[in-house]
Amino acid sequence: MRHLRLAALALPVLVAACGQTRQVDNSEYYDDSRRARVTGRLSGNQDGLLILGTSRREGGGNGGGAGADQGTLGVNAYLWRASLDTLSFMPLASADPFGGVIITDWYSPPAAQGERFRATAYILGRQLRSDGVRVSVFRQELRNGLWVDVPVANATSTELEDKVLARARELRSQSAAL
Repeated sequence: MRHLRLAALALPVLVAACGQTRQVDNSEYYDDSRRARVTGRLSGNQDGLLILGTSRREGGGNGGGAGADQGTLGVNAYLWRASLDTLSFMPLASADPFGGVIITDWYSPPAAQGERFRATAYILGRQLRSDGVRVSVFRQELRNGLWVDVPVANATSTELEDKVLARARELRSQSAAL
């Protein structure tokens, strides 16, 4: 009977925790000032709410460097930010910083009407490593009024991953200089 009472008390907490993922508005994505406020609330900076881990101001954390922001993210903070920056030319459909998944909406390049692209970035861990990010790109062409899936060159995903890694290294070196 005691276990049933504990389960009844824990159930609302678990259900509430499942609803914490939210859609990211494109205006929030492109507006760095608003993104900083949201990030501050999630990471415990700017007197915000600390969701996971410990605040650097309290002497906790993972030892600074790449781990300093990782008390709140489930993935490497540099790879996360670099992925957002690299895919910023495409509209953002959703982003889950705890699971490390970024999904873009369909994007049609101005020079290539009749085709569109979509990307999904997976941040695979908490360390800044060359195998820490995977980008999947999907392509469709407009044929007879219908969007049809067509293959994407293998180099496309690899090039995006390389750009994410280069940006992540740049962000890490910028933060080390501060």
